[in-house]
Amino acid sequence: MSSSGVVQTNVLEKARRERVIARRKRRIGLALRFLVLGVALFYALFPVVWIMSAALNPANTIVNQKLIPDNASFANFQVLLEDGFDSSALNPFFIWMKNSILVSGITAILSVLVSALSAYSFSRFRFRGRRGMLLTIFLVNVFPNSLTMVASFLLLQQVGRFIPSFGLGTHGGLILLYLGGAMGINTWLMKGYFDTIPREIDESAMIDGASHWTLFWRIFLPLTRPIITVVGIITFIFTYSDFLLALVVLRGQREAFTLAVGLNFFISGQFTNQWGVFAAGAIMGAIPVVILFMLTQDFIVGGLTQGAVKG
Repeated sequence: MSSSGVVQTNVLEKARRERVIARRKRRIGLALRFLVLGVALFYALFPVVWIMSAALNPANTIVNQKLIPDNASFANFQVLLEDGFDSSALNPFFIWMKNSILVSGITAILSVLVSALSAYSFSRFRFRGRRGMLLTIFLVNVFPNSLTMVASFLLLQQVGRFIPSFGLGTHGGLILLYLGGAMGINTWLMKGYFDTIPREIDESAMIDGASHWTLFWRIFLPLTRPIITVVGIITFIFTYSDFLLALVVLRGQREAFTLAVGLNFFISGQFTNQWGVFAAGAIMGAIPVVILFMLTQDFIVGGLTQGAVKG
């Protein structure tokens, strides 16, 4: 065989080996991706499957629970459905869910409006103390809401003496506390998104005779629907799932409880823990959040990423 033939053979062999190595690397990379995906799916879905298993367990306990319970039934769901709409019942489940949706919905709407106005002011106006106020809002939100629990309790106690609708044991007082806790981070998110809107739009609208209110209501709100949706969903989920603050504020009548506080009574007894009913209530209570997320998921990624581009 000539030297040129040997060189050509070596080149072809080297190319073949490189293709084999590349193919092997692709397979290993694909296998690692599937492994990571499987672990992530197991981590995300196992709690849901386990809660569903507990909800279908007629034994109403999680001791020695199996993934597929013996004699699985919907008895725990029937317990919630029987007296769920009766406000005088011991466990009015659907009254609690209605309270949670009402409180969370009002909080989300008011938080979006107030945060949007604040974010527009910080983004478009230049005034003395603007930077200091932004830093103050940021620092306040560094600390958890649990640190203000005693102060919030005493504040609502004093407010209730003059305005009973916003005192302790009322949904109005709970909404006020939720608004105070959510405005900081929401303002920062919305300001970052507002900063990405070119100022040429403001100038063009001003030349046409638009006021700042018209500019905000007719131009900024339609352009910022993604971040408005994100802020609304975050606020709704936070307030809907909150337990500690609602437990402190809502005292007395059970029909005023939110869902998280009401479900706690199924597992707070010393000898009467109803884990099956609790799991069934947790599954049914998650349905509104899942529906809301599915209806607005197209705005979520865009709202979060674009709002984080510019601070």
